[in-house]
Amino acid sequence: MNKLQGEADFRHDAAPCTGVLLVNLGTPDEPTTASVRDYLAEFLWDPRVVEMARPLWWLALHGIILRLRPAKVARAYQSIWTDEGSPLLSISKHLAGALQQHFSRAEGERIEVELAMRYGRPSIEQALNALRAKGMRRLLVVPLYPQYSSTTTATVFDEVARVLGQWRRVPGLRFIQNYHDRPAYIRALANSIREHWQQQGQAGRLMMSFHGIPERYCRAGDPYYCECIKTARLLADELDLNEDQWQLTFQSRFGREPWLQPYTDHTLKEWAAQGIKRVDVVCPGFSADCLETLEEISEQNRDLFLAAGGEAFHYIPALNDRPDHVAALAELIESQLQGWTETTPPGEEPAERLARAQALGARQ
Repeated sequence: MNKLQGEADFRHDAAPCTGVLLVNLGTPDEPTTASVRDYLAEFLWDPRVVEMARPLWWLALHGIILRLRPAKVARAYQSIWTDEGSPLLSISKHLAGALQQHFSRAEGERIEVELAMRYGRPSIEQALNALRAKGMRRLLVVPLYPQYSSTTTATVFDEVARVLGQWRRVPGLRFIQNYHDRPAYIRALANSIREHWQQQGQAGRLMMSFHGIPERYCRAGDPYYCECIKTARLLADELDLNEDQWQLTFQSRFGREPWLQPYTDHTLKEWAAQGIKRVDVVCPGFSADCLETLEEISEQNRDLFLAAGGEAFHYIPALNDRPDHVAALAELIESQLQGWTETTPPGEEPAERLARAQALGARQ
């Protein structure tokens, strides 16, 4: 039996807080083959990400994939790496910082925001320990995946549960499952697209590209496909687009089995063959720009479309730390905290609470 972790830093006069744990997918520490190999080994071994018999998958992962793929992926990361490091991590940090500023200005119970990566660093365990050290008594987990999938959102739940399973004092827990149809999220997406059109003009076709998953996951009950469709439909309605002006597609497939379709790269080739010369691409399923948007879409798929006969390809950035994205997430968090956060009742000032506890034998 594992020994439960105690709270040696607990004080009776410490003001409790509500912790908000933002979680994004993750990133290697460096754009090197060794760092990418470590990251992929953690990511691809998750049984929710790859649903395959473990012995067979272990042989494929360690015998083939982790021998061949890391060098190629490292080169892709090198093409998007910035002075701040990984775009996904640096953007997510800015987003978490903006949310912390928002809640620091709010009245009521103290709310502390911490960022974690599901794979890589800072880990969920590191972020939860940081929140515990700040006096967290209630925890709201916010996976930064607008559309729910067992391959993303559920893996966050798994890891949070694993970490909390080692704690002696478990906080109150709430978990945001999705926000794919929240009006503020849809409006923020529409705002970003309209701003692009104001600066660059509107292309003949708008592509909404979402990360793909194997078709069999959806047949088994994963709601991801339906939630992507709803996001796309609501966004098209908000932009007042007709059916000929936009299309939903899926990117980033891996392996040989069928993934959700239509595929982004195949569709771009088809559009170019049909004489469509200019396209705009937005990725509504990504809260922050990352390898899949900056390299796969804005580089690989741009080159593919232009080589097939297209003339102009514009990638519209993810919402990142835009003020309307921060506001949308703050609204989402506040709605989930309704009726849960507390203020200190009369007679429960920290110093008085400590005095009563010490009178009963407590040390601090």
